[in-house]
Amino acid sequence: MFLINWPRRGLNMSLHVMDLPKRVVVGNGTLKYLSNYIGDLSGEESNQIAIITGPTLSRTLVPNLISNLEEFQYKIYIANKPTWEELKRIEFNIFHDGDPKIIIGFGGGKSIDIAKLISFRNGKIFISIPTSPSHDGIASLFASLKGYKKAYSMKAVPPSLVLVDMDIIAKSPKRLIASGVGDSLAKFTAVKDWRLAHEMTGEYYGEYASNLALMSAKLVLQKISGISEGDPDSLRTLIEALISTGVAAGIAGSSRPCSGSEHLFSHALDLYVNDEYSFHGEKVGIGTIMMAYLHELDWEGIREAIRIVGGPVTYKDLRMSKEDILKGIIYAKKVRPERYTILNKFNINKEFAESLAKNTGVI
Repeated sequence: MFLINWPRRGLNMSLHVMDLPKRVVVGNGTLKYLSNYIGDLSGEESNQIAIITGPTLSRTLVPNLISNLEEFQYKIYIANKPTWEELKRIEFNIFHDGDPKIIIGFGGGKSIDIAKLISFRNGKIFISIPTSPSHDGIASLFASLKGYKKAYSMKAVPPSLVLVDMDIIAKSPKRLIASGVGDSLAKFTAVKDWRLAHEMTGEYYGEYASNLALMSAKLVLQKISGISEGDPDSLRTLIEALISTGVAAGIAGSSRPCSGSEHLFSHALDLYVNDEYSFHGEKVGIGTIMMAYLHELDWEGIREAIRIVGGPVTYKDLRMSKEDILKGIIYAKKVRPERYTILNKFNINKEFAESLAKNTGVI
């Protein structure tokens, strides 16, 4: 536990706790060392493990995972949807079957977020093993599921171990890689929103956390051609950038350095549009293009970077209608009214939304 931002003359004291991952391991073939790391975490108390993964990975990559867990008792639970109802179903089954000390999220955002929240709700050790660089929840203490009381991220628990096997990451589908790029570049607008909120409302703003998030986004932008070509070093930069932004959120004590108006747009789509196709990072990427325009950032450079890696830059790419995009813009500010962003500076109506989306080529 670290207490930061000690009071200075004339300023109010603001203290918060930094919740950070205990250990992060990135490299080739790291999965084969999993049992050693689990032994370090669990000691001799229990050898029961619950593994939460997706239906596709249960047939493809999970056999490789469990081959490294022969000395442990494990059960596999399939997460089909990123919803609160799915979490409750899996949570019930896990503790009906036993009382594991460790819960592993193995896969993408859905599996990792469900494992993260179940671990938090039940005081269990959480291990994050991403199989693609598609989102920044890999190492953060925040999780987001549909169907809860709110559409945005909620605090949970940071992983005790983040284990990234680059041999697996290198085989990620290009669409998932592009989603991770969208989520990484979102830090440009998220940090601008955070700084703006500080200036307009006095909200706490952390220079270190914001600069860590910005550095991650800048490095991804520099490596965009390599990421597009599947260059191993560039993909490692992307996954480490996603991990670093999760750490930045832990340092900040909030999702502020990672999530701003671009995420509000994405959450509005989750709430008001019937979308079963697009990934989180894809919607966030579109939102980043438009919010960068409002912030007078290099929105065209961000748009081009997303296009280079094959990510969506128009409503058609998301398989949405023009009206869907307009709904996302119009309702974004309403998703989280207490969070000040660039959207608070404008009267958001249909005319404004249409102009914004057209000016950035989204519609």
